[in-house]
Amino acid sequence: MPGSLEPLDLGVQIPYHFRCPISLELMRDPVTVSTGQTYDRPSIESWVATGNITCPVTRAPLSDFTLIPNHTLRRLIQEWCVANRSFGVERIPTPKQPADPTHIRHLLAQSASNSNPYPTRVSALRRLRGLARDLDKNRSTISSQNSREILLELVFSDTNSESSELTHEALALLVLFPLLESDCAAVASDPDRVAYLSHLVQHPSMEVRVNSAALIENVLAGSRTAELRAQVSNVDEIHHGVVSILRNPLAYPRALKIGVKAVFALCLVKETRNKAVSAGAPETLINVLADFEKYDSERALATIELLCRVPEGCAAFAAHGLTVPLLVKTILKISDRATEYAAGALLSLCSASEKNQNEAVAAGVLTQLLLLVQSDCTERAKRKAQLLLKLLRDSWPEDSVGNSDDFVCSELVVPF
Repeated sequence: MPGSLEPLDLGVQIPYHFRCPISLELMRDPVTVSTGQTYDRPSIESWVATGNITCPVTRAPLSDFTLIPNHTLRRLIQEWCVANRSFGVERIPTPKQPADPTHIRHLLAQSASNSNPYPTRVSALRRLRGLARDLDKNRSTISSQNSREILLELVFSDTNSESSELTHEALALLVLFPLLESDCAAVASDPDRVAYLSHLVQHPSMEVRVNSAALIENVLAGSRTAELRAQVSNVDEIHHGVVSILRNPLAYPRALKIGVKAVFALCLVKETRNKAVSAGAPETLINVLADFEKYDSERALATIELLCRVPEGCAAFAAHGLTVPLLVKTILKISDRATEYAAGALLSLCSASEKNQNEAVAAGVLTQLLLLVQSDCTERAKRKAQLLLKLLRDSWPEDSVGNSDDFVCSELVVPF
C-alpha cells in the first residue's frame, strides 16, 4: 500500500475507517460522495470512469459526481501515520486539490481575450500551466475546455512578427496535451505556421526551442497523410533546429527526450531524411547515444537505422569513428528493440563498405551476432543478424567459428 507497509510486516493494524472501501488500502486523499460515503480519490474516480453510477458501498445511485475532500479524516490519518512511524509508517502528504472547472474556464477566457491587459493574459497562461503540472486531473479538465483551439490560436496569432512572451507561454501549455488530427492538419497545411515553427525552433531560449520541437513532433505524429508530414519535414531550418537541441544534454536534460522524438518523427519521412543528414543528425546522435535512457536509446537507434538506409546518412555515420564500435556494443545490452535497430544499422553500414565490415569484425561483432541468433530476441533482429553474418563471412579470421561449415546462414532469410 502506498505510503506505508503491510500490517503483518508492521505489527500494527490500520483502523478500518482509514481504509478505502474499494482498494482496502490506507487512504491518501479521502473524498466524500453524494451518499455520504468516503473513498480514496483515485479509487472512486476510477470507479466512476468505468461507467459506474452507484455508490460502491450502499449501491445507491450517485445524484452527482462531485467529490468533496474529507479534510478531517485526512488529518486523522496523517496523525495516525505520525504516531506509528516507529513501525515504518510514512506520513501521507497533504494532497493538492483539483482545480474548479469554472476557474479553469475563467483563466482560458482571460488568456484568449485581446481586451485584457497583456500581463493578465500571460499570468493566466502561467497559472494554467502550473495547474496542469500539479495534477493529471487538472490537465484532463483543461483539455476538455476547448483549450487546444485557444492555445493554437495564441501560438500562431501573428506569424509575421517576432514571438512574444504570450506565444511562449501558450506554446509551453499546448505541448502538455495531445493534438487531434484536425489540429495537426491545421498546422501542417499552413505554410505560414510551419515557417513560424521553423523560426521558434531556433529561438535563443532553449525552453522555447524544446517546446517548439515537442509541437513539431506532435504535429508529425498526428498527421495521417504523407503529404502533410512532408510539408513539415521538408523545411531545412526545422531539421537544423531540432538537431541542435540534442547538442546540450547536460545543460538541458529534457532536450534529449524531446529532441530525439522530434528527429525520429522527421526521419520517418523517407524523402527528407537527407535534410536530417545535412543538419548533422548522424554525428550528433552518435555523440549523445550513451546519454539516453532506455526508451530514448531505442528511438535514437531506430533513427540511426533509418538514416543508414539513405546513402548520405550511411556515409556520414561511417565517417564517425565511434559509430561501428558503439553499435556493436549496443547489441544485447539495452533491449530487444535496441538490438534489432543496431543490427539493422550495422547491416546497412557493412553492406556499403568493406572498411565498415572490417571495423565491425574488429569490434567483436561475430560473437555478438552468434549470441543474438541463439537468444530470445525478436525474429526481425535474428534475420538481420543472419544476413549480417552471411555478409561478413569473408571478413572473419580464418580460424573463426563463422568460417567453419558448422554455421551456415539460411538462404530463406529475406530483408524486412
